[in-house]
Amino acid sequence: MTSEVRRFAAAGLDAAAGRRRGLAVGALDETGQAKQGVATAGVKRQYMGCAGRVSNGINTVHLAYVRERTGHALVGARQWIPAEQITDPDTAARMGLPSGLEFRTKGQLAIDLCTDAYADGLTFDVICGDEVYGNCTELREFLESRGQAYVLRVASTFMIQVPSGDRLTCAQSVTELAGTGRGWQVRSAGAGSKGQRWYAWAWIATASPRHHLLVRRHLATGELALHHCFAPEG
Repeated sequence: MTSEVRRFAAAGLDAAAGRRRGLAVGALDETGQAKQGVATAGVKRQYMGCAGRVSNGINTVHLAYVRERTGHALVGARQWIPAEQITDPDTAARMGLPSGLEFRTKGQLAIDLCTDAYADGLTFDVICGDEVYGNCTELREFLESRGQAYVLRVASTFMIQVPSGDRLTCAQSVTELAGTGRGWQVRSAGAGSKGQRWYAWAWIATASPRHHLLVRRHLATGELALHHCFAPEG
């Protein structure tokens, strides 16, 4: 049933896009749901995006199929289950967890979701995700092995090798290579509730012709968002 819905949703968005097809984006993210008590599978005190803080609840990793300028649809979801709930037989039985369930990190759940989507014939021009996914080496290697372009947010301490051969953190790379002048271009990240969201952007090369660092800088605060990018040949 999930496969049928997934294929139906993607085909519908592709048809609705028509001649203005635009990019097909796979958006990885997670959704938190606050919960009381300790009986629900996956529930624990953890960071909850819906609350903006550490709270009691569950988190579910999801993959959306986004057709540029057309719309988007949920095409996969996997609930994250803490390892301690899986490895403790009494807890697993009380929560109704299936036998043989293996612990999967959120990055590994993202791999599972992408694998399912590929198996159903979905194709993405690019996969996007936040730090949870950008900092997962296994996920990046999985996508690269398939020749899948990605733009994944990473921490300021994420290491890259620049063309000189030096290994720098992303933060160091911005300071040394982007500077504050002509290395930046001001462009919109799209319309929000208050109009266009303008940021300064920089594109930094690495020692690999296929990998780059995309930097977004807030015009008022100077806050940086760092994205590790893979662009397959062709």
